[in-house]
Amino acid sequence: MKKLGVIGGLGPLATEYFYSLINKMTDANRDQDHIEMIIYSKPSIPDRTGYILGKSKENPIIPMIEVGRILGELGVDYIAIPCITGHNFYEVLASEIRVPIIHMVKETAAYLNSQGIKSVGIMATEGTIYSKLFQTELAQYGIAAVVPTRDKQEYVNTLIYDNLKVNIAPDMDKFAAISDELWQMGAEVNILGCTELSLIKRDYPLGPNYLDAMEVLAMKSIELCGARVKESYKNLLSM
Repeated sequence: MKKLGVIGGLGPLATEYFYSLINKMTDANRDQDHIEMIIYSKPSIPDRTGYILGKSKENPIIPMIEVGRILGELGVDYIAIPCITGHNFYEVLASEIRVPIIHMVKETAAYLNSQGIKSVGIMATEGTIYSKLFQTELAQYGIAAVVPTRDKQEYVNTLIYDNLKVNIAPDMDKFAAISDELWQMGAEVNILGCTELSLIKRDYPLGPNYLDAMEVLAMKSIELCGARVKESYKNLLSM
């Protein structure tokens, strides 16, 4: 099988869960059925959203490239980045790192298209929304993107930065309010478009019509590295 490298620490809890997801989603009857992984967790990488929005001059791209190159030297065949906002720098990273990087946002858009979805709500960081990462990729398939209003985006920010990143239980009333607004604006499916939000799906029953982008990344990573995905994870839309 192929070897997966992970640019991790963006943030640490999301990286930990990504490793858990890979193991949970792999159809394995023994240790040897799992893929080989090298995880470089570097939480000192500056905040991606702050840099994208011009609130910080600390450049996260340089240390991300450094980690990617180290993973390449260690012999990985593919690289995964369990941080969606970090994909804003994908083109630069791909040009500087000599290992294929799995594009989580592209894979998520392709998956939604394969399921016949035509309108999607996006729950993500301000950096991801501002960069139009999902909007751009969804448009390739003619899928409409729905984003929260200013007030509800502040709820998303609170969930990510004030709750999940500091390991505090998320305010599920805020999560429900964001979800309801996106449904009312025409979304068929809501994307958990920040890997911290994936922790909510891990810990709370969400009901139908959510898609966790980190599950898409885990599925693609398993497949590219030559292992099998469990049948129970072939459909990633929550029921």
